[in-house]
Amino acid sequence: MTIESRATLKQWVAGARPRTLPAAIVPVVVGTIAVRPYEVHESRALLALIVALALQIGTNYANDYSDGIRGTDQRRVGPVRLVGQGLASPNAVRWAAMASFLVAMVAGLIICSMTTYWLLPFGAAAVLAGWLYTGGPRPYGYLGLGEIFVFVFFGLLATAGSSYIELLSIPTVVWPAAVTVGLLATILLEANNLRDITGDTVSGKRTIAVRLGRVQAGYFVVVLCVGVAAGIALATLWRPWAAVAFLGLGPLVPLCRLALSDAQGPELLAMLPAAARAQLLVGALLAVGLANA
Repeated sequence: MTIESRATLKQWVAGARPRTLPAAIVPVVVGTIAVRPYEVHESRALLALIVALALQIGTNYANDYSDGIRGTDQRRVGPVRLVGQGLASPNAVRWAAMASFLVAMVAGLIICSMTTYWLLPFGAAAVLAGWLYTGGPRPYGYLGLGEIFVFVFFGLLATAGSSYIELLSIPTVVWPAAVTVGLLATILLEANNLRDITGDTVSGKRTIAVRLGRVQAGYFVVVLCVGVAAGIALATLWRPWAAVAFLGLGPLVPLCRLALSDAQGPELLAMLPAAARAQLLVGALLAVGLANA
């Protein structure tokens, strides 16, 4: 049945899932700051930020649309679901996703015109991956591959790509920084998936959290957090001041406690804001540390 769109502006903003936007901002900031300040092209950095934000928002709306028409979101807790909660028509949300992806593509084309068109396949892959996460006949997010997508595209590719468009090369220190950023984004996704295990199991969405089960998935979150600390430690081999990023790990402590607890469903809602705070804090401090070459 077609649902008429009646979502308010506030609901559309909530549907874009603002707490996930640090996953787009952090890699661009870290990747750009890893370049020496006098070598930064502000216009390219701004365009990279537009690409990352538009891709994140487009992916969020695409997930809302795809999960909504499959009925998956009817069994979930957490952020607003525009389609699943009947707040907006599937067609309206699909167009919102497509408009966001279009913004990303236009900004990406401008970056290519300034640098190299060899970046085009990576941009196309990012848009396609964002749509197919929960869309298409065999969404890979339903197969437990979402974490790989997030780590690669919102970690390695976004961070290293932000450095590349500035220098047309990638400094070695960017790679451990990219791993750190990618793991932080993956933790953000796991905070959602751990909370949604029950609903996803019923819906047939086989995320890593569902495959591992509540207890093992909690340990997986802790492993990801340890990986973040290891990534920071590796970055200090090239930029010792990167160690300041350790000060941003505080929010991961209560997050790990929740992950290892017996809490279920709504009781795990606090994990998402904790993951977002850690992402912002570690990302900002890591950028400050990398700036002190």
